[in-house]
Amino acid sequence: MRHRKAGRKLNRTPSHRNAMFRNMVTSLFKHDRIRTTGAKAKELRRWADHIITLAKRGDLHARRQALAIVREKDVVHKLFENAAERFGEISGGYTRVVKLGRRPGDAAPVALIELVVSQDTKKKKTKKKKTKAAAAPPKAAADKKAADKAQEKPQKVAKKKALPADKEDDSAVKAKKSDEKKTEAAAKEKTAKEEKSAAKTAPKKKAAAKKEDKAAVKETEAAQKRSAEAKKGEIPKKETKAAPKKQAAAEKKDASDTKKKKESTQKTAKDEE
Repeated sequence: MRHRKAGRKLNRTPSHRNAMFRNMVTSLFKHDRIRTTGAKAKELRRWADHIITLAKRGDLHARRQALAIVREKDVVHKLFENAAERFGEISGGYTRVVKLGRRPGDAAPVALIELVVSQDTKKKKTKKKKTKAAAAPPKAAADKKAADKAQEKPQKVAKKKALPADKEDDSAVKAKKSDEKKTEAAAKEKTAKEEKSAAKTAPKKKAAAKKEDKAAVKETEAAQKRSAEAKKGEIPKKETKAAPKKQAAAEKKDASDTKKKKESTQKTAKDEE
């Protein structure tokens, strides 16, 4: 007999069984449905209902208790945020088990366990209690009130007739004011956009103008130097500095050529001897 022994053992040790159901609960809340065997699905309902009741409670202690069971923090945070809206009006039965038949290997019964989506129940219309009718006034007072109402009615009708023209004038004035405000706002927006565009393009234009001025100054200076050199008929400084170096290099080449010729003549003479 299994008196006061709740839960299924599933041929597993307690540590293995607890670890398995912790993983299954996390995947259930993560994907909203799981396909597993029928016995595991029935046992998993107990775990899921317990965690959803903690999520509906929503305090810090309940959150810590759920985090001690569920493996992922993001799943717990998502469950606690949506529990009140999703399971607020349900007081139990948060999961549904659907049988899918037999597994084609060991013929084990397969089931689909999924979370139930609660439908908001429509609020019932509250009936207003009928108040007791007040005592009827005497006939004389009723006649006076009727006469007063008859006199007040023509005055009210005259006021109502005079109102539409005033209302039309007011509406026209308001429409004109709204149009003027819209035009002013559009003009302000255009001016602001133009100012922004001018402010953005101003530094680029200044830089381009500076470059052009520098190039013009350089060109004028170069033209002046050329004209002065043409008038004087002088060689530029660079050429005057490079001339002596070129002459020395030419002299060295000539000396080396003469040495090579002498050496070649001496070798030929020795060979003849």
